[in-house]
Amino acid sequence: MMKRFLTIALALLLPMALWAQEQDESTKTPEQKEREFYESIEKEVDRLADGLSLSDAQIFYVDSILTHNALALRSEVEVLNQNKALSSEPYIYLHDKWMEENDRALRKVFSDEQWERYLKIGGAKARKAREKRAAKRNKKV
Repeated sequence: MMKRFLTIALALLLPMALWAQEQDESTKTPEQKEREFYESIEKEVDRLADGLSLSDAQIFYVDSILTHNALALRSEVEVLNQNKALSSEPYIYLHDKWMEENDRALRKVFSDEQWERYLKIGGAKARKAREKRAAKRNKKV
């Protein structure tokens, strides 16, 4: 009985939570969205710097790579939005494309030991998911 109640309560609350989050996003100013965009990049740079013991020069390169690629991804997503893409597939493709570009560029910056740690802290899992999606896309074609 309690399990059923919790399931129904969750089913009713989840759409409300998603709606509230959507409302929160729509009330943000462009400046707030821009600040959050750069803060998310900074958090990832900090995570990598701490997790991989990066030198100052490596931190500079990682920040530059992630910022450049995130801006390029955002630009391409804006084009999809302007063209009113209905499917999620082109968005996922673009995301995967730029995350793969991140990996290619970061591999050049990291030492072999750092690269292995990068793969262990999530890089390998993300890469495997991208490869799986690419294989699925290629199979459709």
